[in-house]
Amino acid sequence: MKTPLLGVLAFLLALAPATARERQKPDADAAMAPLQQAATDCFAETVMANPGALNHARAGRWFQAAGVIGFLCRPEVDAMIATHDRLFGRGTGAKYFKGAYAHHLDQQLALRLQPMLERKTVASAEPPADKAAADEAPGE
Repeated sequence: MKTPLLGVLAFLLALAPATARERQKPDADAAMAPLQQAATDCFAETVMANPGALNHARAGRWFQAAGVIGFLCRPEVDAMIATHDRLFGRGTGAKYFKGAYAHHLDQQLALRLQPMLERKTVASAEPPADKAAADEAPGE
């Protein structure tokens, strides 16, 4: 009788710490989302302010554009990497930054910056310069 009871008790004690750890672990998405947003905002703003990065962006090379100015966003990136390491283990943050976040960054920069980089045509009431010159020539 004591053996099955001790077995059940040992099982419950082993299960309790795991459940407590799961409850104490913060939601990773909630912790990472504002850090991702801050880094992405920094990259987007800085790419638009740097001519070299802007050339890469116009060509659709988003990650290269971010690479040109990456050192300016270092505090945001370091915070994201450190938090990822704290949540998932040492060394995981750098892998996350170079993998999943880099893919995310490409998509976000394209989404945010592409509309600003597209050339817009503007309607004008003035005739084209060549037509205006042709109209003036016969009347001289």
